[in-house]
Amino acid sequence: MAHPVQRQAEIVELSPVGAYHRLVLRAEGIAERVLPGHFAALAVDRADGSLLLRRPFFVHRADPAEATVEVVFAEAGRGTRALARQRVGDVVDVVAPLGNAFPIPTGPASALMVAGGYGGVPLFGLAERITEQGGSVGFILGASTADRLFGVEQARAFTPDVLVTTEDGSYGIRGQITLPLTEAMRAIEARVVYASGPTGMLRAVAEVCAREGVRCFTAVEQTMACGVGVCMSCVLPVVGEDGVSRLVRSCVDGPCLDGSRVRWEDIGAVPPDLEGAAAMGGC
Repeated sequence: MAHPVQRQAEIVELSPVGAYHRLVLRAEGIAERVLPGHFAALAVDRADGSLLLRRPFFVHRADPAEATVEVVFAEAGRGTRALARQRVGDVVDVVAPLGNAFPIPTGPASALMVAGGYGGVPLFGLAERITEQGGSVGFILGASTADRLFGVEQARAFTPDVLVTTEDGSYGIRGQITLPLTEAMRAIEARVVYASGPTGMLRAVAEVCAREGVRCFTAVEQTMACGVGVCMSCVLPVVGEDGVSRLVRSCVDGPCLDGSRVRWEDIGAVPPDLEGAAAMGGC
């Protein structure tokens, strides 16, 4: 579990990176707390009261020496458009780090990183941790089109084992990201797969990993309001270690979850066998 702090963070860089934006914030006391898979919640343009909710973003990099954290985002709505209009020197209210990070293998291990679009943001810090302790990594990076890819050159700096897919064939292998997944896992003898991206992709990756008998951890992208476990807007059904299914909060119980325990087909619903489902139905 993360131990977040709230800070007024100065923007020290805001620049385009492909179809996305790279935002670097300087704030004391955050970077040294960040682990791969943690996220930050930013308050955006609240002067007129129209954007009350914070926007969550996975942390891409954290540099304790410079007291900086970096996030990458796409312009997808009013909040992210407002954030993209900020300038170097502006101040953003940030709460970080939040959530549960990815579990990191103890000792050397071979791991495959699977990312859709800019979903790969939290995977590069994880790859660094794994290689620092003598492990090895491979990457599959996918997107709908070439301009929506993220981190291809970063991945190649880690390893030659990088596969790229685009659904329209504009770069790399034509098709969805799961097309080369089985072959890639076998090629690098992956002990674990880490995946980050859209829910449909995560479900598909988890299903392939289950068939291959490979551990799979996923960074889910549920819509969040508070980001601290109060509002219950980001719940999804997960099977606990005791075999009982419960709704868990992706902001505090996740966002990094064992992909084999998430009931992907039931996200957005209340399954009848869910603990407490009868009481919910009677509300």
